[in-house]
Amino acid sequence: MKILVTGGGGFLGRSIVEQLLARGDEVSIIARSDYPEIRELGATTFQGDLGDRAALDEAFAGQDAVMHTAAKAGVWGDRADFVRSNVTATENVIDACRANGVKKLVFTSSPSVTFDGGDAENAGNDVPYPDEFLAHYPETKAKAEQLVLAANGPDLMTTSLRPHLIWGPRDPHLIPRVVASAKDGKLKIVGDGKNVVDITYVDNAAVAHLQALDALTDHESAPAGTPYFISDDDPVVLWDWINGLLGELDIKPVTKNVSPKVAFFAGSVLEGAFKTFGLNGEPRMTRFVAQQLGTSHYYDMGPAKRDFGYAPIVDPADGMKNLLEDLRSRGM
Repeated sequence: MKILVTGGGGFLGRSIVEQLLARGDEVSIIARSDYPEIRELGATTFQGDLGDRAALDEAFAGQDAVMHTAAKAGVWGDRADFVRSNVTATENVIDACRANGVKKLVFTSSPSVTFDGGDAENAGNDVPYPDEFLAHYPETKAKAEQLVLAANGPDLMTTSLRPHLIWGPRDPHLIPRVVASAKDGKLKIVGDGKNVVDITYVDNAAVAHLQALDALTDHESAPAGTPYFISDDDPVVLWDWINGLLGELDIKPVTKNVSPKVAFFAGSVLEGAFKTFGLNGEPRMTRFVAQQLGTSHYYDMGPAKRDFGYAPIVDPADGMKNLLEDLRSRGM
């Protein structure tokens, strides 16, 4: 197939590109930046802002399918930026697919679109969206996901995947920030440290996108119009996993605790200060992060296994070896 990957130069997007090329698909990416290293892999690159509808037709023309991984992530920032990058961009992607006869659209969502501040234990696809969001990212991703799922029909088959806490080599955000915070002594356990979470090795998240794409045979096929949680199917005790990683890097483990209520209150105070005084950067703690760090959230992989044969291709032990090798090569 001819497949376009939005955000194809990013952490997850690049892994999807590599897997598509490896199986013989003709791959293109569209991103705001130029990625010569992606061209070297054998893909075509387009530069464009997904928030600008007029910039999309050249890249979308002639494509059989689109993997929409591009998004603005993070727990802090201007709401308008999140709306433009996540909601408006997704509206434009859907419209460009229809205008150019693209038949399949796989959207990268997030489990945070269903996060209500409490525990989610072996949660299924039917978990509802919360009534309130404490951060712009999950709010705008939820709106984008609903747009994608509602767009499913005879002319455009759609599905949405929700990989949880993507990790692995080349990670530019999650793990490097955890490591840096631990080195600086700024990381604290929220709660009793026993909360269980799902994590998703980057290549496992990528292969799920390929498997879901292949299963979209018509607009009534199992994945069509449906969201799916994705993980390594091997939940971990969050703080044990983090401390295990830190130990491999010869970094002191995180031992200090803060109660969920105190963390949430601190997040409220810091958010208020940043908004009131227009401070640069982002708060060390937010209400959303406090709830995420102190709760369990892991999900039922049964629907993904049943509907498109999802199966992780990298086991956690091998994934950790790959991650450690990458982090050490970066001097972490």
